[in-house]
Amino acid sequence: MNLKHLRYFWVTAHAGSVAAAGAQLHLTPQTVSAQIKLLENELGTALFKPAGRGLELTEAGRVALSYADEIFALGQEMVSSLRATGIPEHAAAAFRVGVSDAIPKSLTHRLLASLRQPEKPVRLLCREGSIEALLGELALQRLEMVLADRPMPAGLAIRAHSRKLGESALAFFVCPRLVRRDTAFPACLNGAPLLLPGQNAAVRGEIDRWLGEARLSPRVVGEFDDSALMKVFAQAGEGYFPAPAIISDEICARYGVIEVGRLDEIREALWLISTERRIQHPGVRAVLEAARGAVFSSDAGDEATRQQRSLDR
Repeated sequence: MNLKHLRYFWVTAHAGSVAAAGAQLHLTPQTVSAQIKLLENELGTALFKPAGRGLELTEAGRVALSYADEIFALGQEMVSSLRATGIPEHAAAAFRVGVSDAIPKSLTHRLLASLRQPEKPVRLLCREGSIEALLGELALQRLEMVLADRPMPAGLAIRAHSRKLGESALAFFVCPRLVRRDTAFPACLNGAPLLLPGQNAAVRGEIDRWLGEARLSPRVVGEFDDSALMKVFAQAGEGYFPAPAIISDEICARYGVIEVGRLDEIREALWLISTERRIQHPGVRAVLEAARGAVFSSDAGDEATRQQRSLDR
């Protein structure tokens, strides 16, 4: 399909008439009309029909316009992105990572810090959002990989593969002035203010189940899709909150809270999702190696270790 013909159609559809489109394109109406006719012949269907002194889209024209809008929006996005970088060819290569907003920021940093290699500099581009939105970006090859708290959901028409990087026990934290020193964990949560991950977080269902089985009734005062925002509220003394025990020291140091207890029966996992069946991308492989060798300790799970080692075979 000739993109020049498509562009003339696109401008005309938004302008409402061939004359208005010609003025925008600095072309005669006859030229614009002839180019649109060539496009219609190529597609085998009419895209416009007369409507008073102007034109109206046919049903096929409305479908074509929706695709044209997306095509030219992507083209403009590409131009803007390339102009914004202003990076010479010999500069660091871009590595685009999607990060689910449920993943703790410090854990993400630990994994991605493995990309800082002086001999092969990398310019890291991180996008944060819901796993569904990030997987859409991955499918369009706008991302090299996605870090998430769950594997790729079943039923999505996306060719991608999930690899478990590791897992951690769940710990509970609180600022010192809220500590109930006369009550041990987990009874200290009973009646206490509690901040929880949002319903979209993979671990949320496990927490709710455990609270019910333990017959604990905390006061849930906040739910957060963003794990960092939840910690900021806890730092201000708003309540207890859960987080992976593997980053307990960092959480306590950064937010001025203390760990009051942990649950080995609840495991918070981290997954890497990419389009490669066998990992070839050096950046993705570096993150996998970091998870195996530096981030998750030996108790992170034999299954995760087995899966990662199978990549080398």
